[in-house]
Parts: sequence; C-alpha cells; structure tokens
Amino acid sequence: MKRILLIATGGTIASKPTKNGLAPSITPAELLSYVPELGEIARVDEVQPFNLDSTNVCPAHWLEIARVIEERYADFDGFVITHGTDTMAYTAAALSYLVQDSPKPIVLTGSQKSVYLRDTDARRNLADAFAFCADDGASGVHVVFDGNVILGTRAKKTRTRSYNAFSSIDFPDTAIMRDGKPFYYIREPKPAGPRFYRALDEDVVVLKLIPGLSSDIFDYLDGHCSALVIESFGTGGLPAYGGWEERLQFFLQMGKTVVFTTQVEREGSALDKYEVGNRLKELGRVLEARSMTLESAVCKLMWILPFAGDEDIEGLFYEPIMHDIL
Repeated sequence: MKRILLIATGGTIASKPTKNGLAPSITPAELLSYVPELGEIARVDEVQPFNLDSTNVCPAHWLEIARVIEERYADFDGFVITHGTDTMAYTAAALSYLVQDSPKPIVLTGSQKSVYLRDTDARRNLADAFAFCADDGASGVHVVFDGNVILGTRAKKTRTRSYNAFSSIDFPDTAIMRDGKPFYYIREPKPAGPRFYRALDEDVVVLKLIPGLSSDIFDYLDGHCSALVIESFGTGGLPAYGGWEERLQFFLQMGKTVVFTTQVEREGSALDKYEVGNRLKELGRVLEARSMTLESAVCKLMWILPFAGDEDIEGLFYEPIMHDIL
C-alpha cells in the first residue's frame, strides 16, 4: 500500500461558518475522518503548514509547501495538497516550477463546499485525489477536481460556484477519474527527477489593459517591479495613443522583462498577427505567453528571475516545462 502525505492548507474544503462567513477551521485529521475509505487506498500521514483562505496564500506559502515536499520526499510515495480553490491554479503552477521532473505525484484538490456539509463535492474530490496519487502511472503536479485530472501548468478556475470549477486551458486533461480509478488520455514516462528550487521573485506585476487606460501607470511600474505581464486585447498589442510605446520602450531599456498575454481565456496570443502587436518587437525584447495560462506565466517569471541572467530569461521562459507553453 502506498504511503501518501496529506498537506492541508485550509480553503473551503476545511471551512466552517463564522459570523463573518466561511473560514478554515477543520484539522487535517478531522478532514480525513470524513472520507474513511481513504484508509483502503493508502497509508496516510498529515501535516498542516498553514490554515488559510486561499485568498491569503502568497509566494511565501508556495515555497513552504515545496519545502515540506522536499523534506519528506524520500518518506512518501506521493503528496496530496488540500487548498482553497481561488488561488489553487497559482499554487499548482508555482509547484510545477519549484518541484520539477517529480516521478512521484503531487496532487492538489479542494472543493466548492465544505467537507462537513451533507451536500458537498469535497469527499469525492478527496477520494479521487488520493486514488490518482496512489496510481502507479501518476507523476508530477496535477489538480484533481470534479473527476478531472489537469496538469498543474494548465489548470484554471473557470467557475465560481459549480462543482466543475476547473478547466484545462488549451491542453487535454491528463486523465478522468471513474469509480476510483484514472483513465488516462495522456501517458508519459516517469521523469528522472526531482529537481527542487527554493526561491521566487515576487516583483512581478500583471497589468490588465482597458480601453482608455493612461500610460502614466508606468510612473509606478518603472520603480516597483522587475517583470511585467501585460494582459492585452485579443491576440496582443498596445494602443497607438497616449504614449504607450514610448513608456514600454523606456521600461525595457531599464533591463526589465515584459511578457504579453491575452485577456481571452483560450487560444493564446500572437503578437505578429496585427500591426498593433508586431511593431512592439522594434521596442526591445518583448516576450509573449502564447498559449500559457496567466497563472503559469506569472509563476514561471517568479521562478526564473532569482537565478537567471538577463540573457537567459528569454530562453528559459520559452523552454516548455510540464507542457506549459506550446
């Protein structure tokens, strides 16, 4: 029987009502007690590095989860992380860069309703997460939710209330869970890792363009970030009005990194399609996320910046990791 470590971090799955709304309060042991059949799937130990609504989870917490996995890696066959849904996609992406080429599965799950409720998706999601984690074919970082097994670099929360809250963006699900077993759409050889990384640069800002936005926003950005992800319109570009190109060029000349992505959920960016995007290449080194999720683009930059020289950033950003970029 496989030995699996439950890393409980809070979230809706572990919440109970308070006078101010739901808040995490259920312990890992209590969480496991709601799904006694897990004892038939694996031998489970538990740890709780923090207990938060995922709105309060930030890069320091991603590093803490990665540290727990690294310290206990030799002792367990896999890891299940219970997590709030709101920032789960960011945590899954971050762990995909912090723990690379893991032959052991690292599975994130949560729920839209607390495990203590009678009508809840939590118990099924927990059971599916442990069943996938215990499967011999599982490896790397995945989100398991509503029966879907999604690569950590491709997961995005696309619904706020429905049980099918997560989607795989521009890439197939790895598997689907049926009667406690994974049926694989994609099978890949076990990686030869793991490789652990222990630093992230939080100086990454996301700027969402809206019509009429002033380029004066760079008055702040010039001094407050190392890298900028611009969520532009359609396939990508900048407005021709308001001095946007001049401000972007100055930002790039300071040695900053800029990545263009799109506000459109699927099919990615293509800066060379229209003049408003193609002309940006004349301003300096402008990268584009293509089909990457916003979560992966942000977390990949945070992973790259602490150790990469300026000349290495572009190559590392475009190097596929867990099928994050196509």
